[in-house]
Formats: sequence, C-alpha cells, structure tokens
Amino acid sequence: MPETSLISFDSRFAFPEGKPLPDFSALTASDYADAFDRAMAAHGAEIDAIAGDPEAPSFENTILALERAGRPLSRVASLFYALAGAHTDDAIQGVERDVSPKLSRHGSRVSLNAALFARIDALFEARHTAGLDAEALRLLERTHAGFVRSGARLEGTARERFADINARLAELGTRFSQNVLADERAYARPVTEAELEGLPPFLVSAMADAAEERGLTGHAVTLSRSITVPFLSYCPNRALRAEIFDAWTRRGETAGERDNRPVLAEILALRAEKAALLGFPSFAHYKLDDTMAKTPDSVEALLRRVWGKARERALADADTLRQLAADTGDNAPFAASDWRFYAEKRRQAEFAIDESALKSHFQLDRMIEASFDVAGRLFGLRFEALSDAKAWHPDARVWRVLDADGAERGLFVGDYFARASKRSGAWMSALRSQHGIDGGQTPVIYNICNFAKPAKGQPALLSVDDARTLFHEFGHALHGLLSNVTYPSLAGTAVARDFVELPSQLYEHWLTVPAILQKHALHAVTGEPLPQAELDKLEAARTFDAGFDTVEFTSSALVDLLFHKEGQAPADPMAREAEILSGLGMPAEMVMRHRSPHFAHIFSGDGYSAGYYSYMWSEVLDADAFEAFEEAGDAFDPKTAARLRTHVYSAGNSADPAALYEAFRGHGPDPDALMRKRGFAA
Repeated sequence: MPETSLISFDSRFAFPEGKPLPDFSALTASDYADAFDRAMAAHGAEIDAIAGDPEAPSFENTILALERAGRPLSRVASLFYALAGAHTDDAIQGVERDVSPKLSRHGSRVSLNAALFARIDALFEARHTAGLDAEALRLLERTHAGFVRSGARLEGTARERFADINARLAELGTRFSQNVLADERAYARPVTEAELEGLPPFLVSAMADAAEERGLTGHAVTLSRSITVPFLSYCPNRALRAEIFDAWTRRGETAGERDNRPVLAEILALRAEKAALLGFPSFAHYKLDDTMAKTPDSVEALLRRVWGKARERALADADTLRQLAADTGDNAPFAASDWRFYAEKRRQAEFAIDESALKSHFQLDRMIEASFDVAGRLFGLRFEALSDAKAWHPDARVWRVLDADGAERGLFVGDYFARASKRSGAWMSALRSQHGIDGGQTPVIYNICNFAKPAKGQPALLSVDDARTLFHEFGHALHGLLSNVTYPSLAGTAVARDFVELPSQLYEHWLTVPAILQKHALHAVTGEPLPQAELDKLEAARTFDAGFDTVEFTSSALVDLLFHKEGQAPADPMAREAEILSGLGMPAEMVMRHRSPHFAHIFSGDGYSAGYYSYMWSEVLDADAFEAFEEAGDAFDPKTAARLRTHVYSAGNSADPAALYEAFRGHGPDPDALMRKRGFAA
C-alpha cells in the first residue's frame, strides 16, 4: 500500500509533499483515538481478505500481502507513540491507556486467525522447494515463527486466554510507564542558596531551568538522571544527598494509584502463565528461545562470570571510598547515596580529572557534529540541517541524511533535552522504516535523550557519560538509517534483542577516538581542543569505577532473569528481589541500576523482559568488533567499515545474527573481549 493510501485514509498522518514531517500540531488526542479505530478496522479487513483468498497460498498472496497490509495503522501508531514518549499530556495518556489493550486484541485477532496461519504453515512446510531467495526465505521463516510464538497453534479456551493475557499485559505496561512518569513529574525539591554550595555552574544552571519549567523560583532538583546523578556527585550535604537518592531510587513505590509493586506482580504472574500456555518452562525460556543466547542458563553463566569479578572490584573500591570519607572527617556509615560523591573526589585525586571542567569541552552541538563526523568517515554519510522543519516540540531538530553519492537515505530527528512531558531515559525509534517493496521507502528515524537544558544563551554541556549516551542512541539511529533490505518486517532494528545493541554499543567506541576528540571536544569559551594530557587521563581512567558500573548493571540483569526464569511468578516480587540480591552478596554500599518498581525496560512492555542482559551480551560483540579496527591499525579502516556496514548496519534481520557477525568479523565473538574492555582480564 503506497503513501497515497495514507493520504486517502487521513492526509494529516501522511508525510506531505514538500515537507519532511507530518504536522503534529494539527492532530489532537481525539484524532489519534479515532484514527486508531479506523486503521485497525481497515487492517482487519485486509487480513480477512488474505486469509480468505480462494487462490492457493503463495509467497506473493500471503507473506508479501501481509507485508503490505496495515500501513495506515503503522503510521498512526508511529506518530502517536513518538508523542506519547517525548511530549505527552493527560489527553494523550488517556488515549494511550485506552488504545493499548485494543491494539493487543487486534494483534491477537491477526496472529490467532486460523485460516491465515494455515496458509503460512503450508508455505513454511514447502519453503525449501518454493524457489525463494535468501531474504524471502528468511521473511517466511520469521513470519511463521512470529505466529507460532504468538499462539497460532493454541486451540479452544487456551487461545482465548492467551489473547486476554496479552491485552491485560498491554494495559499493565502502559500503567507501569505512566506511574513512573507521574512520580518523576511530581517531584521537584527546591534548593536554597546555601544548599547550592559546592555545585558546579552547569548543574546550578540546569536546576534553575528545571525550577522555571515547574513554575518555581530559584533552583530545584528533579528526578531526571541528568540532574540527579551530577547532584549526587557534587553535593557536599550528606543528608541532602540521602534525601534525593531515596526519592530517585523509590520511583514507582508511591503508595496509592501510582504504586507499581502490585502492577509488576501481576505482570510477572501473567507472563509465567503465557509461557506455560505455549509449552515453555518459564517466561525466560520463552523469550530467550528466539535470541542469540537461546537459553536462560547461557545468559546466567555470562552474568555470573562477570558478577564475581565486578563484585570483587566494587568491594575493594568501597573500602577505598570509605577511607576517603573518613579522611575528610565524614565518619558516618558509608551509604549508597555517598558513592558518587566520593568516587568523584577519588577521580579528581587519582587522575586529576575534574568532571565539571571536562564538561566545558563536551558541548551538545559539538557532540552531535562528532557523531555525524564518525558516520561520514565510516559510511560516507552527510547531514543537512532542516531549520524550518517542525516535529512534536520546538527542541526537536531535523536533518536530511545523504549517502556518499548524494542520494537521500532518510531523515533524522534529534530531541535532546529533559522536560516534564517526556519520559526518562534515552531511546531510538522510527516514524517510518526503510523497505524496498512497491518502489521502496526511505526511513525517518529519531533519537530521544534527556540532557539537562542550559540557561538561555548558554551552551548545553554534557558529561562524558552523556556524550556516550548520545553516540549510543545514534548508533541505533544508523542501524535504521542504513537499513537496506526488501521487506519491512526485516528492516533496521527488527533483530534479536541481544543483537540489537551491537550497532549502538559499538558506536560508543568512536567517541574517544583521539581524532574525534581533538576535532570536536572544543572548550565552550576558548574554543581550544581538549589537551592531550586530558585525553591521556581519560584513557587512564577508562575503567575507573568499572566495578560499580558493572555491579549496578549485572544485579539488575540477574534480578530480571531470575524473576522470569522460575516457572511460577514470585508472590512478593520485592521480597524476591531482596532475596536474589542477598544471594548474590550485593554490596551494601550499592543498589541496582533500576529497582523493580521503576524498571521500565522490563515492565513497561515485553521488549527487554528477561532480556536486560542483552546489553552485556552485545558488549561481548561490540568489544570484539572494535578490535577488528584496532587490528587493522585504523579506527576508520575503509575495508573494515565496508564489512561493518554491509553485514551489521545495513543487513537488518535478513540473515541469522550469528552468521551476520561472522561475515563481518571472520569468526565468532571472543567472550574475553568483554573482560578486557571492562578491565577485568587477568
């Protein structure tokens, strides 16, 4: 179905001729609600026509027809969920709560359509004699697997229960996400002039902007990571650090309507029941069966291998920080809220790295340019700013993306600043995905970040971690922009969960390539490049606090895995969380990166459920992959970059991820590369 069908459906949801994006301001919450209903009905009619086709099933009249179906629904959903994540309000949230179970029910009507699955199953059984090319065969196999995993083989009451479970999970995931956002929006702790003592100017400026956004005078601490983390790193007031840390780590635990603890308990129970209906021992077995890892045991083995080394390092670091606190006269028991403050003091003492001063060299605009520069050096891409283009918020910026030959690859939208209408975190998604059928379609990809917005007239300054986040999300964006496949369902980031983080995590490596830092890490006032001595310090400190970072992550990944690995969901997930951490020997001076009541990766949807480990699994791949450039002696080696583009960034899900990786690297990933990267190698 071409773009013209979207115009006949409702021109406001189409990409207008001569304009890069639809006009978000022309669409109201009720417009989206109505459009969802009409688009689901239209898609349902298309599905019925495919299922009821009197002709014998063929790739063209069944699989390709499915690829063409539902484009108005995809477009409405892509615009709506961009808004729901990046610039929501009460009306949009109301539609989100209403439409989530409707979309789930609609999806179940498709995947549980017996006549439709019979056609797909017949094609699957004859797949090796159908004369399909490799990508068409891959699409058929993935379509068949998707239907089976979505309950197509279930019968009778099991089919009905499966659809009920999915609808309820969609409803609960929306509630979980909205509860976390509500807690974040509700919290703004005014800070007095005296309490600003010791805070760097960039943070004071961000706190002033946060207060103004919420209608407060002076300065305020919010629960945005871009404010909370630096506040905990620089605030010398121990009691105030503890207060902010407690609020930050207890998001999702507000008693009453916003309490996520009963929500996540029900989610876990329903997931366990869903897996049992499909014949799996646990939800983790169900989710991991369709990944590179394959089994919960293989994931747990990786996580526990890393856990031991990380915990050992973290405990030693805790002793060092406790002594540092005592040496400065702080003899109170060392707490988790103290870690970042004394780690920053230690960083300055051991490496003479002043994170506050370092931020002056990491301007947001320069880092955006740096990410574009790397894409140009590796893949020949160029980016042209479209200053008149409007997205969902004035802060969002739009670029046209051109290939080396001048052909348009697509559009990129970057929305970088935190605000009360945006959910926390950072992510990539698509307003339109690439494909090559019916004349083809270029992608429209966006990145969402939550960096602190500076005072008017001042440059936005990033920490090194912020800059790394920008590069990470842009790596995802390139996975979408460089996609070069035929079928929409195989395009871009539609890959195994433990492979999808490879393009993003790998891209982080280029942030600290000396040629990139020397060109783009320029001082915000003097314009001077980051001195070589500072570059050397950054490299020397590369694995500083690696124990802390790894324990934070791995504890979260293990809790996620073990929550979902047991056939029966825990009756009290918070008690089970505490039991798991106790069994691991979690250092008392640390907490999980994401405690369960605000663990949106896991509970706002099924995407990363039983799959938070995938960041570490992909890190094995990214560490080994970057070593290919190091072996070539050039971070921008053309031959290595060409293989990377062909077999990773452009390939989508056109082949098995293990085969794609080996085609790029020449061999499978080396697990020890992860240990070397994190500084845990023997």
